[in-house]
Amino acid sequence: MKDIRPLIPLLVTAGILIGGNGLQGTFISLRALQEGFSTTMIGVVGAGYNIGFAIGCIYVTRLIRQVGHIRAFAGLAAIASVASLAMLLVIHPAAWFCLRLAQGLCFAGLFATVESWLNARVTNENRARTLSIYRFVDLSAGTIAQYTIPLVGLGGFDLFAIIAMALSLSLVPISFADRTSPEPPKHVQFNVKALWHISPLATIGCIVVGLTNSTFRSLGPIYAEGIGMSVTAIATFMSIGIFAGVVLQYPLGHYSDKLDRRTIILLAAIGAAISGLFLSFVAGSSELLNFIGIFFFGAFAMPLYSLCSAHANDHAAPGQHALVSAGTLFFWSCGAVVGPMFASVLLDHFGPRALFTYTVVVLCLFIIYTTLRMRVRNAVPAEERRYRFRSLLRTSTYFTKLAAPPTPEKPKDKK
Repeated sequence: MKDIRPLIPLLVTAGILIGGNGLQGTFISLRALQEGFSTTMIGVVGAGYNIGFAIGCIYVTRLIRQVGHIRAFAGLAAIASVASLAMLLVIHPAAWFCLRLAQGLCFAGLFATVESWLNARVTNENRARTLSIYRFVDLSAGTIAQYTIPLVGLGGFDLFAIIAMALSLSLVPISFADRTSPEPPKHVQFNVKALWHISPLATIGCIVVGLTNSTFRSLGPIYAEGIGMSVTAIATFMSIGIFAGVVLQYPLGHYSDKLDRRTIILLAAIGAAISGLFLSFVAGSSELLNFIGIFFFGAFAMPLYSLCSAHANDHAAPGQHALVSAGTLFFWSCGAVVGPMFASVLLDHFGPRALFTYTVVVLCLFIIYTTLRMRVRNAVPAEERRYRFRSLLRTSTYFTKLAAPPTPEKPKDKK
């Protein structure tokens, strides 16, 4: 435990950020609905966050290199905190779009700062334990944060203040506990054309994940409210969808390492499509049926990003894995920008049932494309793969490095 202790402040900071970000995503959608925003405008506001996140992924390394980890984190946390409070002062879709864009940019930078800092501190001996703790922090913070909404309530200024307080408190652990700053991270290269040449299927798959999963995170609360769920039930609905993503991550990943990875991608997409179809039929039915449906949807849909990333890495040449990590995150961001905006228009015209109908259509198109790609290109034999499945968070490109297997120690020269 001694080797983990120095990393605890960074892990606590990450937990506060993950919880605050997860709370904000659900709360902003529901509060916007309460303020009279149309579903289309709520989708546009949600897309604003993803636009900012995509921009942040590209430019954050430059900021960290110029001012260092601590200053970058402090400045971005301050801006994100101010943006949260400003949303209460100016209640208008255009203002909220701009403020959510700023928050997306800041959170991309905040996660990149924490995760690059963790990567600089982690060693081969504590890498696996650190990753396990990080995933536990992600799951527990993201789930618990949802229940702050029914506990505090949607109205008033309370939740805006809590989010701003969380962002401010995230500064405390690393400010008081770590007096050093690691070397600035290397510049992350974004070459979207290169990723397409490495794996067209992985590229399309990451876009599809953005189009579907991010749309669920942005508009899932609107769907749940539209079919008559209480605020507590909405929090449960979103929590189940997030938690379920862990259930099949490792079984699917395990078999994807042994079989043609595209077969597992295909099975996951089919499972998500069937679950989405079930949800589109049970919309307006009992809460239990919706909870069951979202559990299976999350279990199959959430691992798709990690599976597509692993497939891209199967075809990547040595030295291209950082490029793949940056590219998959960028293409996911592109899908996450378009998905909420397009789906929100459908919800405005056809009601809450349209959310998962849209999701099923997108997944079915991806299933067709995956089937065609399997006929065009042979699979990489399992024994020739240099890469094994890793369960990835879409927080920053540095999480891929944290999830990487330990690098072999160089033999010491004998004197």
